[in-house]
Amino acid sequence: MSYKAKIDGMRGELRVMNKAIPDTAKGFGTLSKAVHDGGVLDVKTREFIALGMAIVQRCEPCILLHVEALMKAGATREELGDVLSMAIQMSGGPGMMYAGHALACWDELAAG
Repeated sequence: MSYKAKIDGMRGELRVMNKAIPDTAKGFGTLSKAVHDGGVLDVKTREFIALGMAIVQRCEPCILLHVEALMKAGATREELGDVLSMAIQMSGGPGMMYAGHALACWDELAAG
């Protein structure tokens, strides 16, 4: 399955879940909006932090969504590489495996 298909499938699952637990979804949405709209860091920096954390936490769905968001925020593949290196340094072998997903997702999305 392609990374694009995984992202699309995940969004569909989230829509269903949001309908099942609307108060939780609304609360999480409010938190996400506050994090993205406040503070002094730009969107790209925040997304790099989120991606690094997603790799360390081994959350492939999170990795894919944050890679996609980074592309929309104007990140470069070279910048991505720096973040992947730091995530690997902080999480060792498992981070290496999940960082591989992040790079493969980037390359697939960049290819169209």
